[in-house]
Amino acid sequence: MQQLALLLVTLCLSFSSWVNAQDDVAYLLGPGDKIIIQVYGEEELKIETQLTDSGKINYPFLGEIAAKGLTIKQLENRIYTGLKGDFFIEPNVFVGMVEYRPFFIHGEVKIPGGFPYKPGMTVNQAVALAGGLTERASKEKIFITREASKNQQKNATLNTKVNAGDTITIDQRFF
Repeated sequence: MQQLALLLVTLCLSFSSWVNAQDDVAYLLGPGDKIIIQVYGEEELKIETQLTDSGKINYPFLGEIAAKGLTIKQLENRIYTGLKGDFFIEPNVFVGMVEYRPFFIHGEVKIPGGFPYKPGMTVNQAVALAGGLTERASKEKIFITREASKNQQKNATLNTKVNAGDTITIDQRFF
């Protein structure tokens, strides 16, 4: 019985790690994201930078690199490929997220504005960061505009997942 319990705990932890890894893999970099880039043993190649509106970064030896729309792993590979051969034999490149770009919430919330994004966040958690709903807020008239499709508002619920760069609108209810 103890072995079965241990097996179940191990499987749950493995699945949880896999799900988190999938979330990290799926995240695409965009303007406003702050990242850190390091090459093991090369302190002068360590930079912390924010993606510009164009989605590009400036990196020593390689110049301007388009990072918008890439995953962290893809950016790591792009830097690795650029440094390998001409500059290093086998560079050990690490790219990490320092700060995600914000999401925005407005309408019938107490403190509308931009807030730091956290992976896995829901509209309900975003509302909590915005100080909660006003007395006139509708829980049925919630809309979300994804960063990728700026002109297209979609219906949402309090359980809808929020992405970095999203804009959430909470409309008034009619009594």
